Amino acid sequence: MGAAMCKLSGKITQQVKHKSSGCKYTCHAQCRDRVTLDCHPNSSLSPLSQDHLNNNQSSHGDVEKEKELRTHLSLEEIRHKINLYNAATRDHLKMTLNTDGLYTGFIKVQLELRRPITVTGGGVKGQEAFYLPSGCVNTLHVSSSNTVRQVIEALLRKFTVADNPAKFALYKRFRRDDHVCICKLAEGEHPLLLRLLAGPNTDTLSFVLREQQTGEVMWDAFSIPELHNFLRILDKEEQDQVRVITTRYNTYREKLEEAIRAASSPD
Repeated sequence: MGAAMCKLSGKITQQVKHKSSGCKYTCHAQCRDRVTLDCHPNSSLSPLSQDHLNNNQSSHGDVEKEKELRTHLSLEEIRHKINLYNAATRDHLKMTLNTDGLYTGFIKVQLELRRPITVTGGGVKGQEAFYLPSGCVNTLHVSSSNTVRQVIEALLRKFTVADNPAKFALYKRFRRDDHVCICKLAEGEHPLLLRLLAGPNTDTLSFVLREQQTGEVMWDAFSIPELHNFLRILDKEEQDQVRVITTRYNTYREKLEEAIRAASSPD
């Protein structure tokens, strides 16, 4: 599983030092006696299962969901879960089971992008860069066979984004005890399956689109028009900031001059 990393309440926790002999899990040496793993050499676990195993306080319900992800769900099990899901949903975004065992439904993805995106259909040479409002939510109709990578590509097409899909990653946000966790999903995972297992409540599970967390911006991945758009945006932000500072200075100078005149005038 590698060194597990999960963002808890705004803090990054990374387990290091001790490595399990049964898998590649590592943790702090002082945490060794408090961590219990159900792993075996050469075992294959989905990323969601790994997240459950990384938490030594997983509830019984989490363990059951993790076991379900390790095995293939039968058609009757899928039908039962879809019926429970549709009965619990309050926004009429229901799931539909097909005769071949595949099912379709809706997922909501919150956009949390810090850098500008390049959109086709405007600006110089048909492209324009701008910031998407942070926190906006988009709804996608997807299939149980659609992967994380396909969901990202569908989102970019919906917004006519010309950026390389490899620049973005899909994260799951969920609540565990009193903590809010957010973890990156593997490209081969199926978001609609995660939605089905978690139920329709977005407080239990929600999806977030972010830039890839590489530590540094990969400027080589941007085209020349994109870089020019970034410079234009930065120039505009700089000019706006200069105007704000100049206005603040002029206002302060006027008040200071008024105070000096009032102090120097005879009574």
